[in-house]
Amino acid sequence: MKFFSYESRFSQLLLKLCYSCYLNLLWFVCSIPIVTIGASTAALYYCTLKIADDDYSYMARMFFRAFRENFRQSTILWLILLALGLLLGGDGYIVYHLRAASTGAPAVFWTLVLALLIAAAVAYVVVLLYVFPLVARVSNTNFAMLKNALFIGIRYLFCTILLFAIHAAMLVLVVRVYTPLIIFGEGLCALLSSYLLANVIRACTYDPNRADDGSGGDGA
Repeated sequence: MKFFSYESRFSQLLLKLCYSCYLNLLWFVCSIPIVTIGASTAALYYCTLKIADDDYSYMARMFFRAFRENFRQSTILWLILLALGLLLGGDGYIVYHLRAASTGAPAVFWTLVLALLIAAAVAYVVVLLYVFPLVARVSNTNFAMLKNALFIGIRYLFCTILLFAIHAAMLVLVVRVYTPLIIFGEGLCALLSSYLLANVIRACTYDPNRADDGSGGDGA
């Protein structure tokens, strides 16, 4: 039947779901040392962005090639973000309890500090959502990657909200609804996110080939 043929939309959807499970397994195994989470996530998004562009072949080969090529930069960025996350979490915990134990003017002061920390945490999440897809797709300095991740996330705020919703929904489904859905996990989140990110990254990056065709482009 044509519905079940390899070229049908249904078959292609099933194939991509299978790829998401496979990539999720690769991502999980390669993230076990913790320090390699950045390289593993960049490799995952390299593959899922290729799937979103319908430009993919051997998943494992693509994944491990991207893992090797982006290892140094993505690991440095991950360690920076991990340290910042621990700092924000620790500061938030301390300030929250200081605010709870204070009254009057000190309580107002700690409330303001807590509000600043919440704003910083939001910016931190935005950077986390964009930085590794950017590493997978473009070349730039570490500082530029972090800066562009934040600016792109703010500029495309609706996309950012959707990216966060995808990851939050998967977390709720796995933790509260049906734990075996973890087989899809970050692989499916990255795949769904890549369909949103592909056009955003393309719009915000400079492609010399497009420039030669006269279509122009923006630098990241």
